[in-house]
Formats: sequence, structure tokens, C-alpha cells
Amino acid sequence: MKFLPFVLALATLGGLVHAQDRLTGETFTTRSEVLAQNGMAATSQPLATQVALDILKKGGSAIDAAIAANAVLGLVEPASCGIGGDVFAIVWSAKEKKLYGLNGSGRSPKSLSIDYFIDKGMKYVPFYGPLPVSVPGCVDGWYMLHEKFGRIPMEDILQPAIDYGRNGFPVSEVIAFEMASNYKGLQDQPGFAQTYMPTGRPPVKGEVFVNQDLSNTYERIAQEGRDAFYKGAIAKTIDSYMKKHGGFLTYDDLANHTSNWVEPVSVNYRGYDVWELPPNGQGTAALQMLNILEGFDIAAMGFGSAEYLHVLTEAKKLAYEDRAKFYADPEFNKIPLEKLLSNDYANQRRNLIEADKSADTYPAGDMEIETGNTTYLTVADKEGNMVSFIQSIYSEFASGMVPDGLGFVLQNRGQMFNVQDKNHANALEPGKQPFHTIIPAFITKDGQPWVSFGLMGGAVQPQGHAQIVVNIVDFGMNLQEAGDAPRMRHRGSSQPTGSKMTNGGTLFLESGFEPETLRELRKKGHRIGFGVGMFGGYQAIGVDIENKVYSGASESRKDGQAAGY
Repeated sequence: MKFLPFVLALATLGGLVHAQDRLTGETFTTRSEVLAQNGMAATSQPLATQVALDILKKGGSAIDAAIAANAVLGLVEPASCGIGGDVFAIVWSAKEKKLYGLNGSGRSPKSLSIDYFIDKGMKYVPFYGPLPVSVPGCVDGWYMLHEKFGRIPMEDILQPAIDYGRNGFPVSEVIAFEMASNYKGLQDQPGFAQTYMPTGRPPVKGEVFVNQDLSNTYERIAQEGRDAFYKGAIAKTIDSYMKKHGGFLTYDDLANHTSNWVEPVSVNYRGYDVWELPPNGQGTAALQMLNILEGFDIAAMGFGSAEYLHVLTEAKKLAYEDRAKFYADPEFNKIPLEKLLSNDYANQRRNLIEADKSADTYPAGDMEIETGNTTYLTVADKEGNMVSFIQSIYSEFASGMVPDGLGFVLQNRGQMFNVQDKNHANALEPGKQPFHTIIPAFITKDGQPWVSFGLMGGAVQPQGHAQIVVNIVDFGMNLQEAGDAPRMRHRGSSQPTGSKMTNGGTLFLESGFEPETLRELRKKGHRIGFGVGMFGGYQAIGVDIENKVYSGASESRKDGQAAGY
């Protein structure tokens, strides 16, 4: 410690003690980026990240590792994800030098129509119970990804999750909070308490939790393949369970399910191509926001300024009005994607923004034709393949319905359907994919991969995606800084059900913004709100093509970890 007196001398120049600069990162940054050459994984739980690295070291591809990590997350983060839900992915194929998109979302039961709700005078699909349950698309999505990009057997990929389910795992802090936050409304749903409250309460931080039923289910899937879930014993169990408890999901709904390969869509933001998946997801809203923001000198405004937060919020309002009107299952609707993502349309929408006034409402585009909980992860392998992977059961513990002996909860994604207006794009119809909140993202530069990233958290996701891109491109932040930076989240009454945003909604600002900024935003007419845990959770992997080095980031809002080797 010979250098200590010199450091102390610098710190006390002039007899005053000065705050010291950080060696790396902004004041809000939790740590430096993680750097590695052979592989990188970033997930919302360290056990899942370590499993992903183990799979990579065994010769597995990025996609193999992502599936393994997702299986572990379904066990260790059950309030947010699991095989009772859906999956979306964007894959960079290093061999083909192109992006692939997978839509692994399930459809509504064939026997359930909007008339059921209209006849009963129900204006919304409930969150809990059998009515919001749609076909789980996750397992089929796993196998479609694995068939195209996998390198090692599914038995090896699922074994770590099987072992953790049988032997138990210590529940981490954020996940313990999530498991305890919603159980009272769900504990009477059939199978829920038996699976997630075996001691009469949710597990607490540090408690070792076991889910033998889920391990058995994973083992059956590993041995018998995807048909075990959609046509075999698991499908039959789900069918009988739903019949017993007044549900509409049937064996035939499961047996007829398929995932879809889709073409990712993009806009160019200041020289960087930002990629999302098309509807029924909401990724297009992030692209619309970026198109609008590109017409402003964001860098000159400065991060955290009232001017920047104002135009960001107004861009969100504009994009989300279109989101409520147009985004739905493309098999049932003609969605004007080309126009929504055009520069001419962005110019029209941008001109509606007033510099010093928050709008109470904006019209949606005139064209012919929200709570949420999710897990996001991203993995890259030594060959250069990368996957941006997001998986969810929708709200915390979803429908609350746990089929007999299977160890997982069924998603409540059908709650997103409009059941008031038969003419709405997202109106419930038999066999239809609901509007979806979960969205993976990817950035390329000059045709090369640059960043794979995502941000979980329901309706905050497109807002978060836009902020991440702006933080990196306009404000020059690295991946860790971009995720740790304080965020905004605007919440209006505009929903995929088609209701209009009124009174300008509410702008929620995370701690870290200056009080003066809040005052300036109020002067512009923004209503400032307060919320806890509503700003999402982010992971990212960047790639330095020249040096062949990966960088990884996982923010402090979750229990997550980025790690490489």
C-alpha cells in the first residue's frame, strides 16, 4: 500500500476532501462490462448463466445454451417464465451472416370466442383461472430452434434444470420478492399452493426450493421430444385438468400448435440497424419511437434532460396509439408495417410534438387495412452465433393454474385479447395469437452483428428498447452503463383493447434524475408518478468483430449475471 499517501494527498488538495472519480462507468453504473472471447451468457439469474456457460464449454451452440438457461429460469424464476408460456427469439447465424426470427406464441382455444364474454357482459378477460389460458408455445419453440441451430442432444441441454429441480436451489432476492408479491390472489387456483407454497407460504430469500414435478416433466420432454408436451402424456394431463376446472384449452389445441419462422423488421437509427420481430408482438413500437427520435438532436439535449425526456415521452405516446390500433395476429389482420416504419410517416408523427407541451392525447395513424413479467436472456458462442431470447408466462404466476403433477403454471396471455369490439384487430377469435408484449432485439452495423439485447417488463419493453439504443448511440454509453442508467416509463390508458389515452397519462421516472428535471417536466404539463420495480430488467451482449471479443452486461434491477470464458 505504498501508493496510499500519494492518493490521500491528491484527495486532500488545499485541505479539502474531494469526491473521487470512478475508475469506470457513470455514477449510476454498477460495474464494468464483462469481456470474453470464447462465449458469453447474460441472464436474469446467475445459476442460469452458469448453466449456459457449461453448455457452451461442452460444445453446445448459443441456441443450445439459451434453451438450457431458459429451462433453469422456468424452475428458479417461476413467477416470470416457464414452459406454460411463450417464447420469441432473434438468432444471428454466423455461417449465413443473417438474422432469423422465431415467433413461438400460442393461440387461443378453438372452442372459445368473443361471444362467450359478450353474452356474460364481461368487458375484459380475467387475469386468473382458465379463461385467459392460451396454448403454451415455449417447448415447440425450443425444438424448432434446436432443430435448426442445435449441436448437442436435448437430454444434455435439459439435464442441469432436471438436477436443480430435484436437488433444490437457493431462491435469490428479487425472485423471492416476485414469488411473494402475488400469491394471495392465486393460492386457491388448483395446483398452485401445492407446487409453489409447499410449506404454506412462498419460499423466502436463501431458502432451498425443490420442484420434483417440474423435473419429471423436463425429463419426459428430454426423452420423448416436443410431442410429449403437445400430443403425449403432458398434453393429456393438461386437457383433463382444463376440463375438470371449466377451461377451454383442449388436447386438439395443443396437438395442432406450431411455431413460426418470421422475418425480423428493422429501421436504421443514425447508421445502426435496429431489429425487432413483427406483430403480434410490440417490437414495432420501439422502431417507431426511434424513427421519430431520429429527427431530434438527442445528443445535444443531454442524458436526463427535461428536453430529452419530453420528446421521448411524446414519441412513446405516438407509437403506442398505433400499437393499440394495429398490432395483432397478422394471420387475421393486414398490418400496415411498411407505412408504420417509413420515414415519411415518422415525419408526420414527429410534427405533432410540441416542444413545451405534453399532449393529452394523440390520434392513431389513419391507414387502411399492462402489468407483465418476463425473463430475457442472450447467449453468444465461439463461432460467432448469437441469440436474443425472451420467454414469459405474462403476469406474475400468470393464470395460477398448475396442471396435476406437472410443476408449472399455465400462461394467461389470452388476457390481452379485446372482448368488447369484434372489429378490433386484437379481438378474440378461435385459434388466434393474442397481442404480445415480449420482444427480443438486435442491432447490426454494416451487416455485422453488434448488440443482442432485451428488456423485460410488459409495456415498458419498447420504451426500454428505445432508451437502450439512444443511450448507446446518442450518449456513448457502454452496454453496462446503458442498462444501469435511470429510465422513464410512461403509462397511459391506451391498451391493445383499443381504449384511448386521455389526460396525457403518467410519466414515471426512476431514481437518479435531478429534481430540477422533474420540475421542468411538470411545467410542460407532464404528470409525474411514483412506482417501484416497474422499469424492466435488461441483459445484453456486444461483439467487437475486429478483436473477436464479446462484452456482456446484466443490470442491477434483477438478480442476473453476465459471464463469459
